[in-house]
Amino acid sequence: MRRLKVVLGVAMLGSVLLGASAAFGGSMPMGGAVHVFATPGPTGTILLTGAVGDYGKTVDIDANGKVDPKGTYVKATLKQGTFVINAVALNRKLAKLNPPVNKTTCSAEGSETGSVTVLDGTGLYKGINGTLDVTVTFAAIAPRYTSGKNKGRCNLSNSAQPVDQNGWIAGTGTVKFS
Repeated sequence: MRRLKVVLGVAMLGSVLLGASAAFGGSMPMGGAVHVFATPGPTGTILLTGAVGDYGKTVDIDANGKVDPKGTYVKATLKQGTFVINAVALNRKLAKLNPPVNKTTCSAEGSETGSVTVLDGTGLYKGINGTLDVTVTFAAIAPRYTSGKNKGRCNLSNSAQPVDQNGWIAGTGTVKFS
């Protein structure tokens, strides 16, 4: 665990500095159990509770940290710092997911559970590391072909854009600061 170490010659000055830190929401996380709630996609939102209480935005990145809508890593930019989520193994599982489609309504839903690792923190999250077990859940409605031999059928091609879709991520785990 990482602890804030401040060496001050005057006890009163120490009280003033620690009080100011708490007033601005900059208290150092000690690590422990966390709960994560997020929206999936190339960009999304994230909220953490428990040992880390913060929120912000996410963006998919590649292994080199460059923004990539098909990236298998995620950069979380929170109010008090950033960190990277290695979701490579979970994304492999998601790529193999083949949920059944209701051919009458062109709707489908599915979920997958796996572990992700948290690393490369900045700001208040410098030195963060840990593992989270998360479940990705989604639902979508596919469009229908409007002409041709498949008119009226569900368009499940890779190029078809869903009529609507929704997804969420929830999980728990433990983080620590080295």
